[in-house]
Amino acid sequence: QVQLVESGGGLVQAGGSLRLSCVATGRSFSDYTMGWFRQAPGKEREFVAVIGWRGGAIYYADSVKGRFTISRDNAKNTLYLQMNNLTPEDTAVYYCNGDIIRIATQITPGDYWGQGTQVTVSS
Repeated sequence: QVQLVESGGGLVQAGGSLRLSCVATGRSFSDYTMGWFRQAPGKEREFVAVIGWRGGAIYYADSVKGRFTISRDNAKNTLYLQMNNLTPEDTAVYYCNGDIIRIATQITPGDYWGQGTQVTVSS
């Protein structure tokens, strides 16, 4: 079992930046492919970014490519998402996810979810 707790969300103006963090406890964080998903009001949860267990194999959704950067620090059991040049379309609850299965561009969420952190971008 892995417990995930996100932080770093908030209200920001368009063009601004936020850095999300996800701290893992329980089983070894470094065993898992980790990633971020988001869910906007009235929409389904969607994939944002994924990172392999050693920090490689990074892949982004087209909607965030070039603006968001995913990273991890296995020594701190922490996953990050640096979000730059935010737009109102990025407004959503952002979820950390563990044990993702990735085959090329096919992403299957893992069983481990955080509680989510709200990101609101004003125009």
